[in-house]
This record gives sequence, structure tokens and C-alpha cells, in this order.
Amino acid sequence: MADDVSTPQPERHARPLSAESRGDAPARGRLKGRRILVVGGGQRTVDAKTDPIGNGRAMSVLFAREGATVAVADMNLASAEATVTKIGIDGGKGVAIEADISKPDDIIRMVVDAERILGGLDGLVLNVGIGVGALGLDGANADDWDKALAVNLRGPMLICKAALPKLADGSSIVFISSIAGLVAGSRLPSYDASKAALGGLMRHVALEGARRGIRANIVAPGLVDTPLGRLATQGRPSRGRSPTPFGRQATGWEIAYAALFFMSDESVYVNAQTLAVDSGITGIS
Repeated sequence: MADDVSTPQPERHARPLSAESRGDAPARGRLKGRRILVVGGGQRTVDAKTDPIGNGRAMSVLFAREGATVAVADMNLASAEATVTKIGIDGGKGVAIEADISKPDDIIRMVVDAERILGGLDGLVLNVGIGVGALGLDGANADDWDKALAVNLRGPMLICKAALPKLADGSSIVFISSIAGLVAGSRLPSYDASKAALGGLMRHVALEGARRGIRANIVAPGLVDTPLGRLATQGRPSRGRSPTPFGRQATGWEIAYAALFFMSDESVYVNAQTLAVDSGITGIS
């Protein structure tokens, strides 16, 4: 039953930022010796002076801080290199790879290069996704639909096809999806549909990988304060006003720590699952 509009709603207090939320928590060596390819490890620039860290960069830096050597792949090589620079400042090891996952040849080269440079692969993160076109079905068209699914769904499928034979036994694959794949809300049909379909792809990858102990799981962020999130809010101001149970949007670091759980042996018996990192939007809002 909908709330009566006359009923006062409780004031929302923002959940304080922890050391993990800020990216300040000490490392614990959870990924020591691991070799991880993060696809989409760069980030957009909206305002270089004020931009918060994005999900892909936060994951790359955190994984390296926890002991992994990280191949940071992005279609924007300069942005990937900026992530690697940040990894180095932290004392970690990383390498940048330029790749556009809408191009099948780029995908094959990216996986081959990552395996060669790192000396093997035992971790893969797919942090990719675009939202294109006008809002609603009236604003959708075939070209925008095909473009979105080429990046959001076909790209991850081709990456997994190329990477699965090269991944070491016991590896972990983490798909970064969105709660738009669980509940309607982005107002972009192609985005919602592609993120929902990513769950089917993830489960199939988990099925094929299970006999070798290779796990596949999804992290589904809710509203996150990243450069890409701020860009989305510019196009749809209502996004920035959306209430959240914790009274604020997530940080890129909070998404990165969820991915770290799936990448590490702390989740060694967790497979083919989706974790919504949304302060409870999909569960209690």
C-alpha cells in the first residue's frame, strides 16, 4: 500500500563514511600473488578537480593494494595509465592496456596481452556498460539498442569466451552490473535489459567454469557517486534526488570492496550469485 502523502516521512540521516568507504583502510594481503585483468579500469572526467574515484579505478587500486598485479584495460589509454599511476603511488604493480570491447579483435588482443604481461590470469573483472538514447520506449531506436547491447552484453560474452580457457583453475570472475538489472529505474530500456541479461550470462559462465573451480558472480551497484554517475545526473537531475536508505550515494570504494570479497578466497564457496550494493534500495525501499 502506498504511503499517504499526508504522512510525514522520517528524516534520512546519511550513513557515515568508514575507512573503507574513503579508500583509507589498511591492506590485508587478501590478493597476494594474484594476476587480475580489470576491464574498464579507467574513468570518465567530468571535473578533474572534484571528480570522485570511479568503480573501475577503485577496484584496480584496491586489488593492487591487496597484493595483486593488475592489468588495467580501457578504451581510453590515458585514463588507464592514470589508474596505473595511482596504483604505483600506492606501491602496487599495474599495466595499462588499450581496448574497445565493442571490437571483437580488441578483446582477443586484450586478453592475450594481459596473460602475457602478467604471466597468467586468475582474476577477471568486467566493469563495462553504457546507456544511450532518449528515455523510455518512445525514445528507443534500433541503432541505440544494438550499440548498448554490443558493449553491455556481447562484449562481456566475448571477453569470457576468450578468457575462460586462459584463466587458472580456481580463478574468480566478477561482473559489475547494476540494480537496473533487478528493478526498473534507469528509464533506458536497452540498459535495463542488457543488465538483466548479464545475470543469465554470469550463470552460464559459472556453470562452465565450475568443473575447474572458476567462480562467476555479479556486483550490482545502486546509486554511486562517480564521475559517470554525476554525468548521468546531469542528463536526468531526478537521479540525484532519489532517496536511499542510507541517506547518501555509495562511493566507488564501497563497490570495490564488494568486488574484493568476490575476488578473494573469502568467498571461495560463493558462485553464480548477485550482490546488490545499494544500501537496501532493492530490498526495503
